[in-house]
Amino acid sequence: MGGLSSEREVSLSTGRECATALRDEGFRVIEVDAGRDLAERIVQINPDIAFNALHGRWGEDGCVQGILEWLKVPYTHSGVLASALAMDKQRSKDVFRAAGIPVVESLIRCKPEIMAGHVMEPPYVVKPNNEGSSVGVYIVQEAANGPPHLSEDMPEHLMVETYAPGRELTTTVMGDRALTVTDIITDGWYDYHAKYSVGGSRHEVPADVPKEIFDACMDLSVVAHQALGCRGVSRADFRWDEARGLDGLIMLEVNTQPGMTPTSLSPEQGQICGIGFGQMCRWMVEDASCDR
Repeated sequence: MGGLSSEREVSLSTGRECATALRDEGFRVIEVDAGRDLAERIVQINPDIAFNALHGRWGEDGCVQGILEWLKVPYTHSGVLASALAMDKQRSKDVFRAAGIPVVESLIRCKPEIMAGHVMEPPYVVKPNNEGSSVGVYIVQEAANGPPHLSEDMPEHLMVETYAPGRELTTTVMGDRALTVTDIITDGWYDYHAKYSVGGSRHEVPADVPKEIFDACMDLSVVAHQALGCRGVSRADFRWDEARGLDGLIMLEVNTQPGMTPTSLSPEQGQICGIGFGQMCRWMVEDASCDR
């Protein structure tokens, strides 16, 4: 839990919630705030299972998974390749296209080029290619006179993608089963604050959408999970422009380490399907392995 990424605070919250749930399930749990000495800590502890509650870079992109493979410690969630692929938004889109999953046009450009002029016809979105939790997202509206002025802490290379209007839908996959569809309702953009602040968003679950849209989210989330080679629990995020019907549904990304906080989507979907929070955490532990 914790770690070094911009999502550190969310990971600490996920870690605390999961640790409490696993203790209630009868497991002996040691909480590790992941730093540069993580490999040494794991060797000292010599755990039966590593429950990966990290989010963002180093914890969700194959790095920690590689350490655990090297040390032969069974771990939860996806393996090295699937984690790295899913975290790289541009490369994961290539996988989605090959699997027949609809995505929007996108490209990778350097920061100075993006700030010098529109590299794509507005409206478009600028965001890091390998971060999560809507960290560092800029929306350039159709009426924008010029390109965005990006903050100094933004990476040198960024993804620029066509803005997809509509509703925010998401589906959790657990093993090879899609749980349900959530419609995320906010007053504005579903940003970091909306995701992790109490009252920042409302979740309609199951989503009140047409059956063909609901079924498409369920089916496509499993296709994406399998195409990337994910294991354990993942969550697929969609945008749906209801004015265009099924043609208006596109996949944004797949999260291989979905949040497990009090406001998180995957535990909520589990509850709707009769899977309690502790039961979901136990399932992840029992599913853990190497060579994922």
